[in-house]
Amino acid sequence: MDKFNSFYFVGMGGVSMSALAGYLRSLKKRVGGSDINAASLSKLKSLGIFVTNGNGRDILGYDAVVYTDAVSRDNAELRLARAAGKPIIPRGKLLAEVCKKFKRVIAVSGCHGKTTCTSMLASVFSSAGRAFAAHIGGNSVQFGNFCNFGNDFFITEACEYKKNFLSLHPDTAVILSTDADHLECYGGAEELKKCYSKFAARAQKAVVPFGDDVFRDIEGTVTFGYAKGADWQACELREFRGVYSFTLYFCGAPAFDVKLKQPGAHNVLNALAAAAAAATEGIEFAHIKRGLEEFEGVERRMQLLGSYRGARYVADYAHHPAEIAAALKTAERITEGRLFVVFQPHTYSRTKNLYAQFVSVLSGVRRLLIYRTFAAREYFDGEGCALTLSQSVKRSRYGDCPGDILNFVSSAGEGDTVLFLGAGDIYFIAKTLLCALEKSNAER
Repeated sequence: MDKFNSFYFVGMGGVSMSALAGYLRSLKKRVGGSDINAASLSKLKSLGIFVTNGNGRDILGYDAVVYTDAVSRDNAELRLARAAGKPIIPRGKLLAEVCKKFKRVIAVSGCHGKTTCTSMLASVFSSAGRAFAAHIGGNSVQFGNFCNFGNDFFITEACEYKKNFLSLHPDTAVILSTDADHLECYGGAEELKKCYSKFAARAQKAVVPFGDDVFRDIEGTVTFGYAKGADWQACELREFRGVYSFTLYFCGAPAFDVKLKQPGAHNVLNALAAAAAAATEGIEFAHIKRGLEEFEGVERRMQLLGSYRGARYVADYAHHPAEIAAALKTAERITEGRLFVVFQPHTYSRTKNLYAQFVSVLSGVRRLLIYRTFAAREYFDGEGCALTLSQSVKRSRYGDCPGDILNFVSSAGEGDTVLFLGAGDIYFIAKTLLCALEKSNAER
């Protein structure tokens, strides 16, 4: 990485790609890139990063090219770079090279909570005044999707998609769960679990869920959970309107109390894992407590978008059945009136592979609209599309355009919550819809 003075990112709008671009720019590298949504990348432009829609030959002016899995290998810019003999680096390989620049690496993996746990760790290390950088798979309120405060520690998400996390060799590995996801890349849940085991085994220490047999034979594990026997245990939970406080026990003895700001019981486990990883890396309890309590949250994690006619509009990134269950539970705790849910499935393969689980978790929702699938990198598959799913879920309706959502939420009022779930463009649709509603109300 050091031998290149400039980098061009193809698919720069991806949250990991933009974080890596921002990090390289902080090292005074010349950075440019393309994305079909180039107009929306104002933050990167403000850092002095050149952004284009990718229709020109700008890629030829850079030493190395970085691409993401979301971009086709037949992409016109990549073809141009190959013809010119440019070094072409996969995103995952660049992340692995970035890791080598730090004395210690903490990598957070697992099916749910990576972004929140990574952001919590960044808050803890910031509270402790440590020299660290963070690569975050979402927009943290405190740090955005990357920060660079020194090169002692690197805190990064480690994505399981296409086994990308196996390119990393962290000092401390965090595995939040081994639930099935991205099965199209593994051929089955057993292969996925083997890869989690391999990821844990290559680290000096691995922070893992207590009681998960996947890590039974791995030495050097540090466990977290609610059950007695976990190295890091949450006890004496107290809840008020969906927000939790608890006493954190270490090795069976009370260590300190924590009062979180963000709603959701799932965040208790995220906080436990972050505390375990931070302590493993030598952070004192007082700093861990303060960092967790100062954590301000992450965009699209039970994020309040605004209100209209007394109804709260909330967005959450949940796109896996277990995440949806957690988001629904939290939404029910914070809702005085009715709950309206708009869910956008994310990829046909995930819906198809976890179909029964999706039907099960969504069947308990009284007011549900299932919006057209966000395909991401995939081609249409009728067995895993939103319309098919909606036909299997009682009391649900299907939506194909924003107008369908508008009709669905038209009766939402005082005390109600409208919850938008999904990792695709439903977030931006929700924000646009709310702005339109607020504007129409102001013009009356």
